[in-house]
Amino acid sequence: MTGESLTADPPLGGGFGRADHGAALRMSLREPERFGEIFDAYFAEIHGYAAKRLGTDAAADVASQTFLEAFRARARYDASRAAVRTWLYGIATNVIGKHRRAEVRGLRARGRLGSVEDAGHADRVDDRVSAEGLRGPLAGAIAGLSVGDRDVLLLVALADLSHQEVAAALDIPYGTVGSRLNRARKKVREALGGTNPMRDLEDDHG
Repeated sequence: MTGESLTADPPLGGGFGRADHGAALRMSLREPERFGEIFDAYFAEIHGYAAKRLGTDAAADVASQTFLEAFRARARYDASRAAVRTWLYGIATNVIGKHRRAEVRGLRARGRLGSVEDAGHADRVDDRVSAEGLRGPLAGAIAGLSVGDRDVLLLVALADLSHQEVAAALDIPYGTVGSRLNRARKKVREALGGTNPMRDLEDDHG
């Protein structure tokens, strides 16, 4: 996502430009039906993020609640701080936070069921989460993270948000994102049996 503006959204279908998501959100204050464009553009993505974190049973409720809260809060959206997509991920993460006990239970259950091959090879945690999903020892390790560390790691790994976007989504300082991500990576690597010494000096992306 490097090189893209923090406030730029991917284009809507039908030839809409990048700025139209924010414009549609502003217009929905006068024409509420315009919010449907935001729903159509992002519901599947937010649903997928919720499903990866909480499982498919809870995903529809989380995604629906995210868009309900977004609709109610649309007058407070600040395009100078975040793109609509980033803003929605922040709301979704807050909604998921209300299910944190269920999330931890689910992660621990997935940690007991099945395994990820080569569990000790944990050099790049966020890339591995993205590739392998939340299952096996990886899921169990993530269950042991604090809520803040887990949110940052999964927004980077599952939503592909940059550090700047995570800071905007969670309303936390930019530097806090890096410290939480580093701490999360370290704890997950340790839980999985250590690091690959050739990758100890990994650089953060974002």
